[in-house]
Amino acid sequence: MKNECGKTRKVNDPYEVYRSAGGWEWRVLKKWQAPDKEAGNPYSRWFCAVKSPMTFGNYDLGDVYVSEVKSLAYKVVAPVNEKW
Repeated sequence: MKNECGKTRKVNDPYEVYRSAGGWEWRVLKKWQAPDKEAGNPYSRWFCAVKSPMTFGNYDLGDVYVSEVKSLAYKVVAPVNEKW
């Protein structure tokens, strides 16, 4: 399977957005592996812009483990063609 999310995007145009009840938000800007490879790899990672109560409204950029995001947050669905 081809990695459709392999090119880095801007913070206001992420591939996906995840949020948690604690005020955390992960904007997925790049996926390093295709979804079929991520499923079998506990160390698969995404490049994300992350906002939390400790970032004072700003985003921190960096790699995060896919399993961590999916265990803590839910995926937010945006209307078609709407920029974040």
